Amino acid sequence: MAKPIVARWEWRTFGAGFDEPEARIRTYEQGNFKESGEVYVLSRSSDENVKVRDDLLDIKSLQEVNSDGLEQWFPVMKAGFPISVDELKGVFFYFKVPEPIFGRKEYTFDQFLNEIVKPNQNLRLVHVKKKRYIYVINGAVTEIAETDFDGVALRTICVEHEDPEVVMKTVRELGMEDLPNINYIQAMKKTVGMA
Repeated sequence: MAKPIVARWEWRTFGAGFDEPEARIRTYEQGNFKESGEVYVLSRSSDENVKVRDDLLDIKSLQEVNSDGLEQWFPVMKAGFPISVDELKGVFFYFKVPEPIFGRKEYTFDQFLNEIVKPNQNLRLVHVKKKRYIYVINGAVTEIAETDFDGVALRTICVEHEDPEVVMKTVRELGMEDLPNINYIQAMKKTVGMA
């Protein structure tokens, strides 16, 4: 039986490096390492998280921001290619921009990028590379990642868990509570000049 999908609370920051918090995180045993290449689609009218990874169009929607500034994200779509027009209409709901005129009944990944995304002045592609070093602290997934947004390198640290109190406890223990909470989409928009 599949595990139910649970919305997770996330704290994340971006910068050039975080020596002291990273040193604290690295005192824990590393649980996993993941390297990936992804394509994000940014919208001028929305900060929803829309990306293609492992040939799947993957959307996470921001549900809530709490008093600590933590963000609660929930997966709302995973669709393979070719993707139908009905599914694409759902994607444009999250982009919050007008739908284009669809000339096909379904689109391959390349057709989606070249015919739907690239011609649209409200949308922007960003090629992203990630090297993620993953730990578990207080039961929260804690990650140090090296990211590359269209050739611009940034480091990021993330703490996420379904309980926001666990996230904040971990952020404080790692000495990061005074750093700004910046999600992937905000960081990308600033990096590519779309903020």
